[in-house]
Amino acid sequence: MSEWPQNPVLVEVWRGGLASDVLESVHRGALVVLGADGAPQSAVGDVTRPVLPRSSNKPVQATVYLDAGWQPRDDRELALAAASHNGEDDHRELAAQVLAHAGLEPAHLGCPPSLPGHEATRAHWLVEGRAPERLAMNCSGKHSAMLAACVAAGWPTEGYLDPGHPLQQAIEARLGEAGGDPVSAVVVDGCGAPQHEIPLTGLARGVLSLVQAEPGTAGRRVADAMRAHPWLVAGTGRDDTELMQAVDGLLVKGGADGVHVAALPGAGAVALKLDDGGDRGRLPALCAGLVRLGVPAATLAPWSSTAVSGGEGVVGHIRPSDVLG
Repeated sequence: MSEWPQNPVLVEVWRGGLASDVLESVHRGALVVLGADGAPQSAVGDVTRPVLPRSSNKPVQATVYLDAGWQPRDDRELALAAASHNGEDDHRELAAQVLAHAGLEPAHLGCPPSLPGHEATRAHWLVEGRAPERLAMNCSGKHSAMLAACVAAGWPTEGYLDPGHPLQQAIEARLGEAGGDPVSAVVVDGCGAPQHEIPLTGLARGVLSLVQAEPGTAGRRVADAMRAHPWLVAGTGRDDTELMQAVDGLLVKGGADGVHVAALPGAGAVALKLDDGGDRGRLPALCAGLVRLGVPAATLAPWSSTAVSGGEGVVGHIRPSDVLG
């Protein structure tokens, strides 16, 4: 396994000058590439340091809902359970259906009210004077599935977000088991649910285990549902949705604060964390890792270099640093 300095530059931001491009800023962090066997092939930065994967943990978390006895009516509901969705109409309606099928309603959700993340939908709500709703929160699919799992298992829905609740205890154990590293800390995520700290290597192994699981198992069911319905996982114009549509078999899940994970059966997985928690460098770094897994660079070109706008034009670009080349 090749290794680089502990705090390397993963992404560079170049801005066009009058005479030549100027290096505007850099994004440091860590990135790991695993082979199909789950062993690290390359590591950039400290990939064993625990991080908070945020929503990148959702695919592995969703396996717990199935093992608790939740029976989604179709794989669309399962895809939404692992989603960070836009709050578009179909996202909200499907989350409401998950709750209704379990005999619950949106008032049971523990996630905070929110406006939709989808720009056009949010604008429509603002014009109408419509108030934020819990179903529009990007984690409402996860919360709906958590509640449905509690009903199926006979666990109380009251206090389902408490770290000591049986559901949350099962999630903590599953994340450590799937990644091969125990959870080192539990905090509160932005949606109100417990958030679990694990190393990047553990994050990558956990998601890789889903795409390489046997058909019919909980892990494979989650992976297949997400890949069959990538729009439900994110939404219109979202990178995770478009990447899964572009690369056959790829499972991708972004998380807040500069985290991303992706896995491809028979090839391996990539996980990264940008130290500054920024978003604009995530996709170029992720694509550099996917190239190492054999995904054609031409397929990834729309996400490998992000444009920097200035005025009414493009004045620069964001690209992976040479250490990822």
